[in-house]
Amino acid sequence: MPNSKLKQFGLIMTGVVAGVMLSLNFSANADKLGPQPLPVDEMRAFADVFNVVKRDYVEPVEDKSLFTHAITGMLSGLDPHSAYLDPDALKELQVGTQGEFGGLGIEVSMEDGFVKVVSPIEDTPAFRAGIKAGDLIVQIDDTPVKGMALDAAVKRMRGKPQTKVTLTLARRGVAQPVVVQLMREVIRVKSVKSNLIEPGYGYMRITQFQENTAKSVVEQLGRLGKEGREGRLKGLVLDLRNDPGGLLNGAVGVASAFLPEGVAVVSTNGRTEGAQREYRASNPGDFLRSLPAWVRQVPMVVLVNGGSASASEIVAGALQDHKRAAIMGTRTFGKGSVQTILPLNNNHALKLTTARYYTPAGRSIQAKGIDPDIVVEEFADGGSARRLRESDLIGHLGNDRDPDAENVANGDKKPESAANAERTKRYEFGGKDDYQLTQALNKLKGLPVVASKPAPEAAKGEAAKVEAAKGSETPKASGATKK
Repeated sequence: MPNSKLKQFGLIMTGVVAGVMLSLNFSANADKLGPQPLPVDEMRAFADVFNVVKRDYVEPVEDKSLFTHAITGMLSGLDPHSAYLDPDALKELQVGTQGEFGGLGIEVSMEDGFVKVVSPIEDTPAFRAGIKAGDLIVQIDDTPVKGMALDAAVKRMRGKPQTKVTLTLARRGVAQPVVVQLMREVIRVKSVKSNLIEPGYGYMRITQFQENTAKSVVEQLGRLGKEGREGRLKGLVLDLRNDPGGLLNGAVGVASAFLPEGVAVVSTNGRTEGAQREYRASNPGDFLRSLPAWVRQVPMVVLVNGGSASASEIVAGALQDHKRAAIMGTRTFGKGSVQTILPLNNNHALKLTTARYYTPAGRSIQAKGIDPDIVVEEFADGGSARRLRESDLIGHLGNDRDPDAENVANGDKKPESAANAERTKRYEFGGKDDYQLTQALNKLKGLPVVASKPAPEAAKGEAAKVEAAKGSETPKASGATKK
């Protein structure tokens, strides 16, 4: 598998920090693309290059390999999210949306050529073995990791349950390498976690939009209500920070839990008829029937940051446009395109960007992101970790409805400081040191919100600034649903 495809696919499947998980549609019909006439001159040029490579390249190259490279290059040259998937890559993509695989239970990213542990998942082999966030994986079994593509390393760590793998780790503050032997298990990634922050106030974190995410949200909302006072909550924090996205239908389902039935959630627009759709709040699978009535009226704060991407932005944009929740945090990732999986007849598939998506008010967030109603940085002194965003990706799509979008996104970038990077490693979302969560809770209680810098509304006048600082119920922050 070409390294370029591996690298892109690694970002999609692991994507735990950068936040580039896609909004995906799965299509069983590739015929709708239809045959198109082939450009004769360009095909002749391709044939000439193919023949020269076959004849003069330093080593023999199989035809199949050259064609695969050509197809891969054609897709990757379109935008950062289109790709050619072989059977293994297609299977990995499906695994990511189902949240179940054989492995060790660690979220990883790449740093300085090594695989870095972002977080061990609770109650997994990695967690029980004492693997820590920040550990660098320098060797997998007998194979050094330095220079290995991220998804190639992930593939080595995954495998059949009840098989062993040995990891060699470099740990900060420990002079000698840490060697751990683990037994792979079936890992089930929970996309939704929730608890009561304090009596009457619930906290719900969505880490990824999978097939059953919306159903899990409904089940956990019911449980939170029973644990609250009088069978309901007084306020709810929905945490979408560092949620890289996932399935488009999962995002629509989650938004449907909080919005009146029938209102617009998101629309898509592309060149084909199938890419021009409007998704409305609905009751897929009838699981919303068990949703308590208070859920659609409970005051809400949605936490977002630069790692909130794609499906996360769909939910945040819909709740913001319908004035259903206050959006708090920092500008989101800015991925406003939809990828469709188009199966081919050789057990391969295309993951092709087929549409842009738009919030209910018609906003495109491509290469821009969602502006929070109340800007609160990660730390009290205004510091935040620097995160990769859509506008940083080479070859990204432009914003078709806001020509100034990229200038806005670029103007929001700040250099990463070592102090902020170190602080980000030490705190966890939903933990006692979560400054943004503390301010979200203040907002729900009507207490002053200590924003790290003025909210976007402040530019509209001093009155808006005062209202945001007090945490009062401005129109965007209202807990009431749009009628």
